[in-house]
Amino acid sequence: MKIVVAGATGSLGAQVVDAVRSGGHEPVAISRRSGVDLLSGAGLTGVMQDASAVIDASATSSTSAKESIAFFTTVSRNLLTAEREAGVPHHVAISIIGAAGVDANYYAGKAAQERLLEAEPGGWSLLRTTQFHEFARQLVAHGRLGPLQAVPTMRSQPIAAAEVAAELVAIATGDPRGIEPELAGPKEERMADLVRRYLAATGQRRPVIEVPIPGPWGRGMRDGSLLPGAGARLGRQTFDEWLAVQSH
Repeated sequence: MKIVVAGATGSLGAQVVDAVRSGGHEPVAISRRSGVDLLSGAGLTGVMQDASAVIDASATSSTSAKESIAFFTTVSRNLLTAEREAGVPHHVAISIIGAAGVDANYYAGKAAQERLLEAEPGGWSLLRTTQFHEFARQLVAHGRLGPLQAVPTMRSQPIAAAEVAAELVAIATGDPRGIEPELAGPKEERMADLVRRYLAATGQRRPVIEVPIPGPWGRGMRDGSLLPGAGARLGRQTFDEWLAVQSH
């Protein structure tokens, strides 16, 4: 089975490509490096030929609601248009648990992406997950303030990106099913604690301070809106198990 992976060079997309290949299927990794522009749509139709599914793992680094909405809706529309032209029967997207309820900043883009898909007559599947274990590493990279490490005050139930990638491939090889059951990590954590453990494991010494993010975005991080609901499926790998692999 030929499966197109959008955003193939990202932290999730690269693992999706590996999971497609491990499953015995043919991955077609698309990104700007491969000559395909998700925002303009250039080169999309050609790579869709004979594909059985498209997994959209694309992402933006912007936390602006306006920019996030523009990115996710534009990419989704371009992919769906190219898929229709090429006769691809299954579009698989990923979103964040609670994003539609928070609907602010980065999550506003995910909420808009969800609404766009839900307006489609069919041919799609949507998986909502919690943050990845790798999110702690991203926060370390972007949140250093001199001798301190700033982390947003946040409750999370992180999951291994590799487990999410495997689930996306499993969904892509089946029939479109609309909104899938939520997928979350095995236990709730405080993001500041995850960052402290990551810093310690990687030999970095600096105090971690929690910073409450203002507005609905920060409130959603603090009040449990981003935690899985009843009936969510839980992944296996804990953060500490993931961390043990990263630090060796």
